[in-house]
Amino acid sequence: MLNLDTLWAAPRHVVAICGGAVSGAEAAAFCASRGMLAIVFEQNTRPYGKIEDGLPRWHDKLRAQEYARIDENLSRQDVLFVPRTLVGRDIPFSELATELGLSAVVLANGAWRDRPLPVPGVEAYVGRGLAYQNPFVHWFNHYEDVGYDGPQYQVVDDAIVVGGGLASIDVVKIINLELYRAALAARGKPVSVVELEHQGIAKTLAALGVTQAELGLRGATLYYRRRTRDMPVATPKDASAEQLAKTEGVREKLIAVLAQKYLVRVAQCEIPIAPVVEGERLVGLRFRKSELQNGKLVELPGSEHDVRAGLIVSSIGSVPEPIEGIPTKGELYDYADWSTGQVRGLPNVFGLGNVLTGKGNIKDSRENAREVSQSIIEAYVGAGEAAGQRAEGMMDGAHERARAAAHDVVANAARQAPLPPERVRAIVNRVQARWQQVGYAGDYRGWLAAHPPS
Repeated sequence: MLNLDTLWAAPRHVVAICGGAVSGAEAAAFCASRGMLAIVFEQNTRPYGKIEDGLPRWHDKLRAQEYARIDENLSRQDVLFVPRTLVGRDIPFSELATELGLSAVVLANGAWRDRPLPVPGVEAYVGRGLAYQNPFVHWFNHYEDVGYDGPQYQVVDDAIVVGGGLASIDVVKIINLELYRAALAARGKPVSVVELEHQGIAKTLAALGVTQAELGLRGATLYYRRRTRDMPVATPKDASAEQLAKTEGVREKLIAVLAQKYLVRVAQCEIPIAPVVEGERLVGLRFRKSELQNGKLVELPGSEHDVRAGLIVSSIGSVPEPIEGIPTKGELYDYADWSTGQVRGLPNVFGLGNVLTGKGNIKDSRENAREVSQSIIEAYVGAGEAAGQRAEGMMDGAHERARAAAHDVVANAARQAPLPPERVRAIVNRVQARWQQVGYAGDYRGWLAAHPPS
């Protein structure tokens, strides 16, 4: 239990942090280690963000390790956790940015809003044939939970996934894993999706003496607007021709492994241009072929064709939720300095992690141009124990980058005079008032114990 009386014993800096997952927890711990008071506003009951709701559930060991790391950071003496509090809804952003007189504000609230599929009129069919990545993955992780009351999806054969990044690979895997799990169960050969993911669908079928043809499944198809070698998996900054060639080869190998291990089909150079509708449902998409001409993607007139599907999932990226008071530029927040994440017109407000990059993938962060290697294939397509170790290494990097980025916030806050004790106490009193509203008593570990996963 926190000893609140010590928090305002002397002048100190106070930093508010929006979001309690990897970036927010690391920023909070870093601030606390420098003698600052960190206040973490978390929109959910639990702080784990996409570790819990965006990372497919076969990453069970990685998820448990990440929970422990976040818990260690948020249970520190100089970190105040405020659950069930969405900035912009439950507490005005203006209160954090100006009224409370905080030393700094960190936006670590991630990228949770799906980027709209750029097909005219298609938004009318969300929930009627069209699904988006974030709620779809959330459903997959929680639909077996007792009391789950979120969106419901029916996975069907021949589904379409529109995307091309690492997150879209998760989505096509989810669809095929669910398809083959159900088909095998119907034949009296029950296998969990976690077992299927670890072993691979093809190897599981071989071990059970069942063929894909016997099951009568085609599986999901990933439609990508460019070539598979152009997929947005990170490339080194200032890459040489040799490095670019290596990167393209790794991308193509990733897709080959995806097809071999999880029986996913991939259609490249396909751009969705129109919905195919019957009655009140989306039953497919019209695509147009594309090709690269002098490095520019060009659509090919006359190549239009319709592809029908009982389920279409858009996985073209995630962007931050708009918050009143935070300036935006296009789909992202507007930053005056991308190196520090300082928000334009708000010198004490900084973006950190996915809210800065606009990425919805758990791997992405401030330094997004990491060299692509075998680790990407193992971590995202799966290779047993090695895949888990590679994923852990990638998360280690995410934590390290969050700590490094938090340095800029701390440095900026430290340039200002520490807040007087009476100001610190007023801020803590405001936090306590919010605690009372949400039923939180200031005991982080006790709160988690009382609110386990469903």
